[in-house]
Amino acid sequence: MDRFSDAAGFETLAIHAGQEPDPATGAVVPPIYQVSTYKQDGIGGLRGGYEYSRSGNPTRTALEECLAAIEGGTRGLAFASGLAAEDTLLRTICKPGDHVLIPGDAYGGTYRLFAKVLEPWGVAFDPVPLSDIGAVRAALRPETVAIWVETPTNPLLGVADIAALAQVAHGAGALLVVDNTFASPYLQQPLALGADVVVHSTTKYLGGHSDVVGGALVVADGSLGEQLTFHQNAMGAIAGPFDAWLTLRGIKTLGVRMERHSANAAAIVDMLVRHPRVAEVRYPGLPGHPGYDVAAKQMRAFGGMVSFRLAEGEEAAVRVCEKTELFTLGESLGGVESLIEHPGRMTHASAAGSPLEVPPDLVRLSVGIEDLDDLMRDLERALA
Repeated sequence: MDRFSDAAGFETLAIHAGQEPDPATGAVVPPIYQVSTYKQDGIGGLRGGYEYSRSGNPTRTALEECLAAIEGGTRGLAFASGLAAEDTLLRTICKPGDHVLIPGDAYGGTYRLFAKVLEPWGVAFDPVPLSDIGAVRAALRPETVAIWVETPTNPLLGVADIAALAQVAHGAGALLVVDNTFASPYLQQPLALGADVVVHSTTKYLGGHSDVVGGALVVADGSLGEQLTFHQNAMGAIAGPFDAWLTLRGIKTLGVRMERHSANAAAIVDMLVRHPRVAEVRYPGLPGHPGYDVAAKQMRAFGGMVSFRLAEGEEAAVRVCEKTELFTLGESLGGVESLIEHPGRMTHASAAGSPLEVPPDLVRLSVGIEDLDDLMRDLERALA
């Protein structure tokens, strides 16, 4: 980014990194280059390095440069979905016979990718409680190539110590991969804490408006970035130009949105903790949360995701999910609107019957940026 130093603040980078005014028109927002191919000035004479939009597209380049800047990495890559990003990364760093450690409460889609796609290909994996450093060390094998981290986790909101796990991974000759989707780059900077790769579903907080599906990788090491760029092109699951443009649009307001998400969530947690029908609240910002001290150390604020369990069990949890009006019953998360879901029957159904099965009485909230009083009234009615 030409106009700003590496020391520029987060919001400045989010608005300007990779997004110089268009030299032809002066447009302050990068255009949507809805194009598949590019005129070459002679054989091999590429204008700006572009030849075919699977290999590179100016709108996607703007997003990838912005992603690298806000995560403090050397290379950002944008994909068609978060799972496309995960698959490309894993097929780059793994080969048959390798082994990966994953969270004991990993996202259901990530578990499905390992269990149904990578394991038949020959990559072994083990779920392990990542908050227990001793358990992580004990689970390492000579063939372990990566420790895969979510923090906070989905949907149980467990917290892992990124810096400590980086030391463990690097001591074993493995990479540390951090899924930073729940925290976002505004609240947490895994590469600065020693991680090698950051993963995002840009569908969530980065896009922020529930109108685009996408994924991203950001790496610390340039050589790994080159390998991933090769595989991104060879495998082809790239972000389209309009999707890239929508994600860039969302990133510009990420900082102010995350502040409001976090503030609203904290107030709702305070209400849920005191509610007689709620048996347990899971939120990294609760002082009683087992990962509170780590979260306070490595996060700017505690985010907009909240999970809680109903004292009366599964059917009561389902009824609460069905009774809210402002909290929309739906999958996904991280948009400006508030969502509610039953993970056991919705987002994490793929983990049913596995060691990663979630409690049946669990409700997950993605707290949006609506008026807090309206959100509180809606939840209180559903819980009444």
